[in-house]
Amino acid sequence: MLPQNEFLKNINEHRGIIYKIINLYVDDEEDRKDLYQEILFQAYKSYGNFKGFSSFSTWLYRISLNVSMTYLSKRDRREKIRESFPVDPVAPSKELSERADKLYRAIKTLNELDRGIVMLHLEGYGNPEIAEILGISKVNTGVKLHRIKQQLIQILNQK
Repeated sequence: MLPQNEFLKNINEHRGIIYKIINLYVDDEEDRKDLYQEILFQAYKSYGNFKGFSSFSTWLYRISLNVSMTYLSKRDRREKIRESFPVDPVAPSKELSERADKLYRAIKTLNELDRGIVMLHLEGYGNPEIAEILGISKVNTGVKLHRIKQQLIQILNQK
């Protein structure tokens, strides 16, 4: 199979990863489209360096999270221009149950790194894998995850 076809096949199989990350990091529909394209571009550009030491999904999480965090820092500069134009936030998907929607909203209140950690945890990744994807130590991952859980409990109990 040609590398391009293999890449497209893998992306199609794992595009849910990209959507999850995008929905956690941006609300505006235009930002979602821009971020999706940027993630695909960066993944395609980096695909030649993918050696298979980790699963494709782990590799795609790493790319998607890094691109999202970079995008947010660039977006902050663009926000100053947008402040003069009112924009309604895009509502979360109606497919989410009320309970999942509540958790999703609580997760969105966390900082960017914490969102990534909890999302990967909810996807079933262990602390060593999360640490590898995000480039932080395993111990730091465990400590952060514990604190994030406590923070989410407080947020969810307030609502």
